[in-house]
Amino acid sequence: MRERPRERRLAAYAVVLRDDQVLLSRLAPRISEQEMWTLPGGGVEHGEDPRDAVVREVHEETGLDVVVGETARVDSFHQPSAWRDGRRVDAHSVRLVFEGWVPRDAPAPRVVEVDGSTVDAAWHPVQAVLDGTVPTSALVRASLRVHEPFRLQRVAAYALVRRDDRVLLTRISARGFHSGSWTLPGGGIDHGEPPREALVREVREECGLDCVVGGVLDVHDVHFGGTAPSGRHEDFHGLHLVFEATVPDDAEPVVAEVDGTTDAVAWVPLGDIESGAVDVLDVVRAALAAAAR
Repeated sequence: MRERPRERRLAAYAVVLRDDQVLLSRLAPRISEQEMWTLPGGGVEHGEDPRDAVVREVHEETGLDVVVGETARVDSFHQPSAWRDGRRVDAHSVRLVFEGWVPRDAPAPRVVEVDGSTVDAAWHPVQAVLDGTVPTSALVRASLRVHEPFRLQRVAAYALVRRDDRVLLTRISARGFHSGSWTLPGGGIDHGEPPREALVREVREECGLDCVVGGVLDVHDVHFGGTAPSGRHEDFHGLHLVFEATVPDDAEPVVAEVDGTTDAVAWVPLGDIESGAVDVLDVVRAALAAAAR
């Protein structure tokens, strides 16, 4: 028997998750006569960086602008007898599977490319993919089984500022986790930045006030997973250094930062916090309990 022509193809794909859904592309009938969904992605062109290829392919197949991670999982697929362009070939595909994410407010996916290899794009429940309800290529199921969310640990500094029976709190905007909830003023510590200086900076940005930072009240932490405001699937661990702080007696807060993670600031009565009338994060109650001790 005559040996079949050999073809090798390098392709790059993205696993894009949003909560409990995954972004998929449906193969065109000329590729698969039966309904078949796959990860968005495709062939890497000669001289093209694989990450650039993923961004290009995802946009062509879904109309969305994806951001991809730094590393990829390598998948090898060998078809000794594959039908390509009207002939049988010995095909070998090397596939790079990247983590990808799109903004939470991204529009509904749609196919941009004309006469390409895909004809539809949609978000599908991950469970429906894993249990076979949604027909997918083996690459999709294998990629989902081994996928792990990005692990992010963030160190932040927060201030407990009190005035009589009120506490200075900030409200989280749509750009942050737990949007609409209230928390202590503060935020992430930049690399190499002293925590107290970070806190002064954050209070000025979020409240428009200059604060004097006192001692450490508590070290608080929180651990949860989900879709971050950026759209990335994350396993998040936050470490919070909670300080006592003061502001001038006659100072009235106002949000100074534009398009940040804070959209409101106010002096909130302690009774509204204790009764649950105001939705606050656990760090607020932890700080108050530490101060009472």
